[in-house]
Formats: sequence, structure tokens, C-alpha cells
Amino acid sequence: MHKTSLLALTLLLTAGTASAQTIGVSMSSLDKFKTVLLNGILAHGKTVPGLKIISENAEGDTAKQLEQMRKFVADKVDAIIVAPSDGDLGPQMSKIASDAGIPLIYVNNEPSNLAELPEKQAVVASDEKDSGTLETREVCRLLNGKGKAVVMMGELFHAAARKRTEDVSDVLSTDACKGIQIVERQSANWSRDQADSLMQEWLKAGVKFDAVITNNDEMALGAIRAMKNAGISMDTVVVAGVDATDDALAAMVAGDLDVTILQNAAGQGKGAIEAALKLIKGDKVEKTNYVPFELVTPANVATYLPKSQ
Repeated sequence: MHKTSLLALTLLLTAGTASAQTIGVSMSSLDKFKTVLLNGILAHGKTVPGLKIISENAEGDTAKQLEQMRKFVADKVDAIIVAPSDGDLGPQMSKIASDAGIPLIYVNNEPSNLAELPEKQAVVASDEKDSGTLETREVCRLLNGKGKAVVMMGELFHAAARKRTEDVSDVLSTDACKGIQIVERQSANWSRDQADSLMQEWLKAGVKFDAVITNNDEMALGAIRAMKNAGISMDTVVVAGVDATDDALAAMVAGDLDVTILQNAAGQGKGAIEAALKLIKGDKVEKTNYVPFELVTPANVATYLPKSQ
């Protein structure tokens, strides 16, 4: 082989090696929404030539998630995407990545150190000010600004749960909605089963309400299940959730769920990959990158059915 041909082959192989990237992904858990989120990350990753994605499930264990990040660092990945199990882990997660000089993208859950993120770190999520606000405004409209409501919250250490619950209070303090009273407010930890149990407790205690406002669809579906098992007609109560999961949209089509908010998991997954690739190349990325929430009701649910697949 001529020297020029050998040199060309060497350059080609080197270029091919240099273009290959590896991104480590640590998911806090794989519930309904986060499974769609991970699928969005993987699907968009497949469209990038030479990109390898290694995904791990922390199963809600904060120590396990930190260990996964350290493993990614030891494996010398080119970037890390993390859906934090606890936003308060932000400072520790940021330090692990920053000390190693590896770009870090937080997805879905904003870290507590958002205002002090190091270089080569960013957040891809949705603005929680919109989620609970859109949800509760629609509940208020359906109740004509009067009635009683119960609120089911997600995990109390999760930034989205805190913000969505705050949104509910903010909307119900406005002149148009202040006739709606919150009679119960407790956490069901994003869980369908825990929401079912909590609703059963409220019903046994004789709690009266006109609306169920939840921080996510899984809790809305759990509340619906408990109410239907208790013989309550879904025509008599307004039920609202957030995420627009396939199960939630099916419940809306069936006439059980009245309100949900599309949190575009696939959009967040795609955005996380794109942000990671830009940081790997040294391009500038905004610290906060929001994928918009969208109101979904029985009037427009048909247009959203394909998006949850």
C-alpha cells in the first residue's frame, strides 16, 4: 500500500473514532412518564450517527444514582444526562461532572443549584409555573369558580411537586377562582396505588369535594379508580392531572378524566440529547431550556392521542 493510501486510511479511522460519542443516562426511576422520557432520549440518540447511549435506572435510590454518575465518569463518557431522583442532589451531581470536566444535562427535574450551575451544565425541562397553572385554571373554569377541591401532591422533595402545588394555590387565590376551597391536601408520591389508598381514606372520612387536582396523571388515575370502586359517577366530579400519558388520554376518552397537561417527554428527551451534543462540541447552551406544557381536554384530546405513544 502506498504511503499516501495508508495515511488516508489512518486519518479515516481516526476521524471515525473521534466522531463516536458516548452519553451516560441515569434515570431516577422508570415510572410511566420517565419510561416515555427515556424512550425519547434513546429514539433521538439513534438518529445521531456513531452515538452510543448507556442508560441506568436508579430505582428511586439517591445513593445508587450518585454511584451511577461516578461510574459514568470512570468510564470516561463524553456527557451525562440525569433525571435526578432528588433535586437537592444537584450540588453533588454538578461537582461529580464538573470535577471530571464532563458536560452534564439535567432533564425533567430542576436541580436545587440551578442558579449556580457550573460551565458545561444545563437543564432541559418544562416550566412548572405553566403546568399547575394551566391545570387549575381549567378546573376553576369547569367549576365556575366555586366548590371544594382535594389536592394530591407528588414527592415533596421533587421540585415539580412543590411548584405544581404552589401553582394550585396561586390560581385559587385569584378573584375568579377564590370561591374554590381546598379541603384536603396530601402527598401520594406520584403513585397510582398510593392515590387510590389516599382517596379511599378521604371517602371513608366523609370528605366532600367537587374536584380532584393532582400533580400527575398516575395519581389522578388512582383517585378515579378509588372513586369508581366506591360507586361515584365521574360525571359528578372534576379530575385533573399532568403529563398526558397514554393511560390518562384513554381515561379522558372514556369520560373519566377532565383535564391533563401535556408534558412532552419525547421533546425533553430530544432536547437533552441535543444539548449534550452541543456541550460536547464546546458550543454554548442556555442554562435553562424549556419544552412548553399544553392543555389537554376532551375538546382537543383527539389531536394528542398519537403524541403519547
